[in-house]
Amino acid sequence: MKIYIVYWSGTGNTEIMAQAVYEGAKNNGGDVELKTVSDNVIPEDNDVLVFGCPAMGAEELEPDEFEPYFASIEGKLSGKKVGLFGSYDWGDGEWMRSWQSRVEAAGGILLSEGVIAHSAPDEESLEACRNLGKLATM
Repeated sequence: MKIYIVYWSGTGNTEIMAQAVYEGAKNNGGDVELKTVSDNVIPEDNDVLVFGCPAMGAEELEPDEFEPYFASIEGKLSGKKVGLFGSYDWGDGEWMRSWQSRVEAAGGILLSEGVIAHSAPDEESLEACRNLGKLATM
Protein backbone atom coordinates (compact mmCIF):
# COMPACT_ATOMS: atom_id res chain seq x y z
CA MET A 1 0.00 0.00 0.00
CA LYS A 2 1.45 3.32 -1.11
CA ILE A 3 0.48 6.55 0.63
CA TYR A 4 0.57 9.70 -1.48
CA ILE A 5 0.42 13.12 0.13
CA VAL A 6 -0.48 15.55 -2.64
CA TYR A 7 -0.68 19.25 -1.83
CA TRP A 8 -0.73 22.80 -3.16
CA SER A 9 0.66 25.66 -1.08
CA GLY A 10 0.88 29.35 -1.88
CA THR A 11 2.28 30.80 1.35
CA GLY A 12 3.97 27.69 2.74
CA ASN A 13 1.39 26.98 5.46
CA THR A 14 -0.10 23.95 3.70
CA GLU A 15 3.40 22.73 2.82
CA ILE A 16 4.34 22.75 6.53
CA MET A 17 1.19 20.74 7.23
CA ALA A 18 2.04 18.30 4.42
CA GLN A 19 5.47 17.71 5.94
CA ALA A 20 3.84 16.94 9.31
CA VAL A 21 1.46 14.42 7.65
CA TYR A 22 4.49 12.85 5.94
CA GLU A 23 6.35 12.67 9.25
CA GLY A 24 3.40 10.95 10.95
CA ALA A 25 3.06 8.36 8.17
CA LYS A 26 6.80 7.72 7.88
CA ASN A 27 7.27 7.38 11.63
CA ASN A 28 4.46 4.81 11.68
CA GLY A 29 6.16 2.68 9.01
CA GLY A 30 4.25 3.94 5.98
CA ASP A 31 5.45 3.66 2.39
CA VAL A 32 4.82 7.34 1.74
CA GLU A 33 5.62 9.92 -0.92
CA LEU A 34 5.20 13.68 -0.63
CA LYS A 35 4.14 15.27 -3.94
CA THR A 36 2.98 18.66 -5.11
CA VAL A 37 -0.17 18.87 -7.19
CA SER A 38 1.98 19.60 -10.28
CA ASP A 39 3.33 16.01 -10.04
CA ASN A 40 -0.15 14.91 -11.23
CA VAL A 41 -0.37 11.74 -9.13
CA ILE A 42 -2.93 9.30 -10.58
CA PRO A 43 -4.23 6.92 -7.90
CA GLU A 44 -3.78 3.18 -8.34
CA ASP A 45 -5.99 0.44 -6.89
CA ASN A 46 -4.69 0.25 -3.32
CA ASP A 47 -3.25 3.71 -2.80
CA VAL A 48 -4.12 5.88 0.18
CA LEU A 49 -4.43 9.54 -0.75
CA VAL A 50 -3.98 12.50 1.56
CA PHE A 51 -4.69 15.85 -0.05
CA GLY A 52 -3.71 19.31 1.17
CA CYS A 53 -5.05 22.59 -0.14
CA PRO A 54 -5.77 25.96 1.48
CA ALA A 55 -9.08 27.78 1.22
CA MET A 56 -9.07 30.40 -1.50
CA GLY A 57 -11.53 33.06 -2.62
CA ALA A 58 -14.97 32.40 -1.17
CA GLU A 59 -13.80 29.30 0.75
CA GLU A 60 -13.01 27.04 -2.18
CA LEU A 61 -10.07 24.93 -3.31
CA GLU A 62 -7.22 26.73 -5.13
CA PRO A 63 -8.81 27.19 -8.59
CA ASP A 64 -5.91 27.20 -11.07
CA GLU A 65 -3.97 24.04 -10.21
CA PHE A 66 -5.53 22.09 -7.36
CA GLU A 67 -9.21 22.18 -8.32
CA PRO A 68 -8.61 20.96 -11.91
CA TYR A 69 -6.32 18.19 -10.62
CA PHE A 70 -8.77 17.10 -7.91
CA ALA A 71 -11.72 17.16 -10.34
CA SER A 72 -9.71 14.97 -12.75
CA ILE A 73 -9.17 12.20 -10.16
CA GLU A 74 -12.37 12.60 -8.14
CA GLY A 75 -14.00 9.72 -10.03
CA LYS A 76 -11.15 7.41 -8.98
CA LEU A 77 -11.70 7.83 -5.21
CA SER A 78 -14.36 5.15 -4.79
CA GLY A 79 -13.32 2.69 -2.09
CA LYS A 80 -10.07 4.55 -1.38
CA LYS A 81 -8.94 5.86 1.99
CA VAL A 82 -8.65 9.65 1.74
CA GLY A 83 -7.37 12.29 4.14
CA LEU A 84 -7.73 16.06 3.80
CA PHE A 85 -5.90 19.03 5.31
CA GLY A 86 -5.31 22.71 4.67
CA SER A 87 -5.15 26.20 6.05
CA TYR A 88 -7.49 29.16 5.81
CA ASP A 89 -7.44 32.81 6.73
CA TRP A 90 -11.14 33.73 6.88
CA GLY A 91 -14.53 32.07 7.12
CA ASP A 92 -15.41 29.08 9.24
CA GLY A 93 -13.98 26.10 7.35
CA GLU A 94 -16.85 25.68 4.89
CA TRP A 95 -14.37 24.74 2.15
CA MET A 96 -13.28 21.70 4.17
CA ARG A 97 -16.84 20.55 4.81
CA SER A 98 -17.62 20.88 1.09
CA TRP A 99 -14.43 19.03 0.16
CA GLN A 100 -15.24 16.19 2.57
CA SER A 101 -18.72 15.92 1.03
CA ARG A 102 -17.18 15.66 -2.45
CA VAL A 103 -14.90 12.83 -1.33
CA GLU A 104 -17.79 10.95 0.26
CA ALA A 105 -20.04 11.51 -2.79
CA ALA A 106 -17.28 10.01 -4.95
CA GLY A 107 -17.19 6.93 -2.70
CA GLY A 108 -13.98 7.80 -0.88
CA ILE A 109 -13.52 6.69 2.72
CA LEU A 110 -12.39 9.60 4.91
CA LEU A 111 -9.64 8.73 7.37
CA SER A 112 -10.97 11.42 9.75
CA GLU A 113 -12.44 14.88 9.64
CA GLY A 114 -10.25 17.20 7.63
CA VAL A 115 -7.45 18.92 9.52
CA ILE A 116 -7.54 22.70 9.27
CA ALA A 117 -5.26 25.43 10.56
CA HIS A 118 -6.11 29.10 10.81
CA SER A 119 -3.28 30.88 8.96
CA ALA A 120 0.08 29.41 9.99
CA PRO A 121 -0.28 25.97 11.58
CA ASP A 122 0.28 25.87 15.33
CA GLU A 123 1.55 22.88 17.30
CA GLU A 124 -1.99 21.57 17.82
CA SER A 125 -2.75 21.51 14.11
CA LEU A 126 0.67 20.02 13.31
CA GLU A 127 0.02 17.23 15.80
CA ALA A 128 -3.36 16.65 14.13
CA CYS A 129 -1.49 16.40 10.80
CA ARG A 130 0.96 13.87 12.22
CA ASN A 131 -2.03 11.86 13.50
CA LEU A 132 -3.62 12.03 10.04
CA GLY A 133 -0.39 10.59 8.65
CA LYS A 134 -0.51 7.76 11.19
CA LEU A 135 -4.14 7.02 10.26
CA ALA A 136 -3.10 6.74 6.62
CA THR A 137 -0.87 3.78 7.51
CA MET A 138 -3.62 1.76 9.21
